[in-house]
Amino acid sequence: MAEPRFLQIHFLAPYTAALLNRDDAGLAKRLPYGGHLRTRISSQCLKRHWRLAEDKHALGKVTVDANSYRSRETVDRKILADLSIETPEAVLKPIRDALLTAVYGEKGTDKKSRQTLILGAPEVAYLAAEARRLVERAGGDAKAAQEAAKDWQKSAKENLSAMRKSIALPGGLTAALFGRMVTSDPAANIDAPVHVAHAFTVHAEEAEGDYFIAADDLAREEDTGADTIQETEITSGLFYGYVVVDISSLIKNLGQDTDLAGKVLHNLVHLIAEVSPGAKLGSTAPYSRASFLMVEAGDRQPRSLAEAFRTPVQPHSSVAVARLIEHLADLDAAYATDEDRRFLSLTSGNVPGAVRSSLAEIGAFVCTLPKRLVKEAA
Repeated sequence: MAEPRFLQIHFLAPYTAALLNRDDAGLAKRLPYGGHLRTRISSQCLKRHWRLAEDKHALGKVTVDANSYRSRETVDRKILADLSIETPEAVLKPIRDALLTAVYGEKGTDKKSRQTLILGAPEVAYLAAEARRLVERAGGDAKAAQEAAKDWQKSAKENLSAMRKSIALPGGLTAALFGRMVTSDPAANIDAPVHVAHAFTVHAEEAEGDYFIAADDLAREEDTGADTIQETEITSGLFYGYVVVDISSLIKNLGQDTDLAGKVLHNLVHLIAEVSPGAKLGSTAPYSRASFLMVEAGDRQPRSLAEAFRTPVQPHSSVAVARLIEHLADLDAAYATDEDRRFLSLTSGNVPGAVRSSLAEIGAFVCTLPKRLVKEAA
């Protein structure tokens, strides 16, 4: 089999009467494809639910350094949270401004101008320690605080860079998987080894305007009609999703730790199969699991199987799986890329060159790929 440089994950997931991902108007996100509108789940939505899932296979359970914070207010809410209570404002302000500028750039003191940025727990701990050191150096004197902050700011980027090089996961697990861009400090950028496509329905959209009311439990006999009248949208669909992991880049981002990389892949596959995105949880219960999931390990450039559904198919798992298998067989005949495949399916039928497996077996398979890659590349 080919060297497992890339892991490709394909899935089909069914949802009924749900509103999984909304646009700015509160309607389901959509995608025109093959001459038909499809219901869509954005990659941002999928990644957020996978990384924040409170689950047996949560990403946060694979390492103690997993925590990260994606915010414009990390300096105030995490780094300075304790100091802000005990430190006079005149002393804290210049230190706070220096930290905001170091983290968010020259306009960082203005919240509206800040980039929403991921900082890892090690970075937050380092900056919190530096802030406390500067406060102690100031000794309660506002002018001394200004001088201390000015001195610190001169070497802030160099010190942050040195700290990041000495720690395996400076940006936390989220940044190590999904990357980050720091416009104020390009050296802090992290390339994403996990690439996530927007999921879309394999058939034309199925949507309905949902008119609903809220009744007043304390209404008097003479009060007629509903207390509140509103309308939302609900959709149903069978979604195709696609994820690629550049395993060599993942290993690099995890400090060359192949054991950790294996655990990450194991949990990521479980999250993709089992964790549902979804707005309106209380009124739609949008919980589902993949009816089909296939993983492929190989050394050739990845390729999506979305083309299988350019022409919409009937909204049934068996039909969609058959169409996907047909398209995959055509690709195999043309390109012979020799991927190592495993799949699970709630329908009958076999995938070309693939081993039918349970989710646990697929998880165990992908867990071995990082060590296998390093061994074969040696």
